[in-house]
Amino acid sequence: MTESSSRRFSVIIPVYNRPDELSELLACLSRQTYPPYEVIVVEDGSSVTSRHVIESFRSRLPLFYYEKPNEGQGFTRNYGMARATGDFFIILDSDALLEPGYLKIVNDYLNSHPVDVYGGPDTDHPDFTPVQKAISYAMTSLFTTGGIRGKKKNLGGAFHPRSFNMGLSREVWEKTGGFRVTRMGEDIIFSIGAIRQGFRTALIPEAFIYHKRRTRFSQFFRQLRFFGRARINIARYYPEELKAVHFFPAVFFSGLVATLFLAFFSPALFKIASALYGFYFLVIFLDALRHTRHIKVAALSIMASVCQLSAYGIGFIEEGWKRIREPEGVKYTGANLDYPT
Repeated sequence: MTESSSRRFSVIIPVYNRPDELSELLACLSRQTYPPYEVIVVEDGSSVTSRHVIESFRSRLPLFYYEKPNEGQGFTRNYGMARATGDFFIILDSDALLEPGYLKIVNDYLNSHPVDVYGGPDTDHPDFTPVQKAISYAMTSLFTTGGIRGKKKNLGGAFHPRSFNMGLSREVWEKTGGFRVTRMGEDIIFSIGAIRQGFRTALIPEAFIYHKRRTRFSQFFRQLRFFGRARINIARYYPEELKAVHFFPAVFFSGLVATLFLAFFSPALFKIASALYGFYFLVIFLDALRHTRHIKVAALSIMASVCQLSAYGIGFIEEGWKRIREPEGVKYTGANLDYPT
């Protein structure tokens, strides 16, 4: 493929009980200035299918629709890639929204900076609710460790693309076999494996998506608890990838619990710990206010950050304790786990 080539993008979308969100994503794909070669939607055992959505877009997109039993998003992406005929695969979550120039940006970047796997960042849409914007802040801020994934380097190493906004060449698919794990950190495990096989990765900052976050903190808590567990599962495959920063949410949550106990046993230490947490929350509020320019969203960002760090920390501790007690060499593919809802 020459540097001035026009790639045939196969867009792969796993969907699970989200026809309304899929409809919005397909509408975005139908408006691309650089049209997709094909769009492959794989229904992963949904009880609420997207058949009617697919039919409504048949005349606007080169659509292929498959239904199969539930296996999880990683293996569902593999199912789609196995049926793709393009030369470059783009993987998107069904809750993503795109600007019309997204595919052109990707093609232009790959022409000038040939890489094998790319990832793009996520951000919040102006029409999102205050809670969604607050959650988006928590998931992308350096002060909650969420901003690490949006950096071109991953804690000093190569960039690890994430599956909510990822692309890979056909060669990568053929040589790696796709996702080894269907849930529990499947995208990071895939990215690390691809890098170790010699494939090049990159972040394309301009190829961002609007990521439709959870609309309730209870949903967000369950999702992030799952993410905390996933970080430990990644360490089952690649122990050296567990970095000090990944322990921060667990330390945050443990410290928060300890502070509550100090209120009863050591008022003096309670005041010190409360002041430290208060200062941290003030930093989050001011930083969120600077980014969002909205006082309500900034206030909700404190709640979102506490929810994110606590849930991730709990999941991290739970799965970490399980890993300590399990036999050496145990690896989970996530095939028997429900989607994090």
